[in-house]
Amino acid sequence: QVQLVESGGGLVQAGGSLRLSCAASGRTFTTYAMGWFRQAPGKEREFVAAIAAITWSNPITYYGDSVKGRFTISRDNAKNTVYLQMNSLKPEDTAVYYCALDSERARYSRLYYSTDANYDYWGQGTQVTVSS
Repeated sequence: QVQLVESGGGLVQAGGSLRLSCAASGRTFTTYAMGWFRQAPGKEREFVAAIAAITWSNPITYYGDSVKGRFTISRDNAKNTVYLQMNSLKPEDTAVYYCALDSERARYSRLYYSTDANYDYWGQGTQVTVSS
C-alpha cells in the first residue's frame, strides 16, 4: 500500500503564495508519476499539475490551463515528496487540493496525467482558501 499525506494548505490573501507538500510512504515504485488535483464546492475535480519521468533525472511536468505560469510542481526524490508552489493566488484557486500517484510505467502524455481515473492512490486533501 501507498500512503500520501498532503500538507501546507491554509488561508492566504489574493496575490499571495503557498507551497503544498505531499509525502509518499509505503510501497515504492521504480518509476511513477505524481499529480495534484483540486475540487471546489459544487465543482468537478480539476487537474492542476503532474510530474512524471522515465528516469527521475529528467522529469517532465504538465499543468492545467488555469494555473499555468503561476504554479510549479517539483519533486524531492530522496524524500519521496512532491511539492506544489502556488504563486499569484486568486480567489478562484480556493479548493481542496489532492495529491495522487500513478504507479504504472511513466509515459509522456498530458492527456493521461490530467485524467484522475489514471491515478492509483490519493491523499486525503488539504484546504486552500484564497481571500479577495
